[in-house]
Amino acid sequence: MKLLKLNKAVYSIFGLVILLSSCKEKLKNNSDTLAMSTTVIKTEAPKKELSQEFKDYWYNGSAEITSYNLEQARYGEMREGSAVLIFVTEPFLPGIQVKADNSNESNIPVLKLNTTKNYITGIYPYSIMTSSFYPVHDNQHALKVSFSAQEWCGHVYAQLNNKDDFEIMSHSYFESEGDQDYQIEKAVLENEIWNKIRVNPENLPIGEIKMIPSLEFIRTTHEEFKAYKAITSLTEKDGMNTYEINYPELKRTLKINFENKFPYLIESWADTFHDGFGDNKKVLTSKGTRINRITTPYWQQKSNKDLSLRDSLGL
Repeated sequence: MKLLKLNKAVYSIFGLVILLSSCKEKLKNNSDTLAMSTTVIKTEAPKKELSQEFKDYWYNGSAEITSYNLEQARYGEMREGSAVLIFVTEPFLPGIQVKADNSNESNIPVLKLNTTKNYITGIYPYSIMTSSFYPVHDNQHALKVSFSAQEWCGHVYAQLNNKDDFEIMSHSYFESEGDQDYQIEKAVLENEIWNKIRVNPENLPIGEIKMIPSLEFIRTTHEEFKAYKAITSLTEKDGMNTYEINYPELKRTLKINFENKFPYLIESWADTFHDGFGDNKKVLTSKGTRINRITTPYWQQKSNKDLSLRDSLGL
């Protein structure tokens, strides 16, 4: 009888813990919160232990900023421009999937990558930005990926949220695309590969897999938002690793070149695909080649006296 009472007490405490945990995030719908919490539990794999080397580099109060010369294929021609990769760690709220303002044990530590690309097409400019939020413990897919592109015709925006499935929201000024909300089954994300290289390249997916191309590629080429067959490989030469993704259906190959030792710095990339429309369509290769790299708390450097930092990046 004492054992039965003890079990009941344990179950009551366990239930209370679950109830309190599910109430930590103030969302509009409590059932949604519970579903999101359940999703995190179902999809998480064992957490990868962080090395002291990783902690010293990624938790030193700075961001890593790398500038690249950009050669970008657009409308069947090559364009010159610049690209920047900004890597920084931050706490992430798993429920509403945004950066956490306060410390909380339910926060998920992520390595965020903001990628910007700027180039000119004829008279008008393109400005592109992609953000991906990947758990530093390398135990699940990216929690969120967002993309936006602005040019003189208008702008497009897309966002992927990691929930029971991948939830997609997309907005465009094109009638055929318009405003869309839908779900797709989970698969490896091309966008998360860049983060994964910096976190744990030994765990990169190798072989024939299903992969969802980058939001930038899907939105700018107007391809269907889904997982495609991809053949991937990882090779090493002269201290440099190359991760290659080949999409047979899309006739596209992406190569990402990075150092084979921590912190696995990304030096360049090459993206080969059919670009342009109609008679102007041809196979071209977009490239990014490193200019310079700095580590700095850029969010504190917004005064005119900080403009010289852009010179150090060659921007």
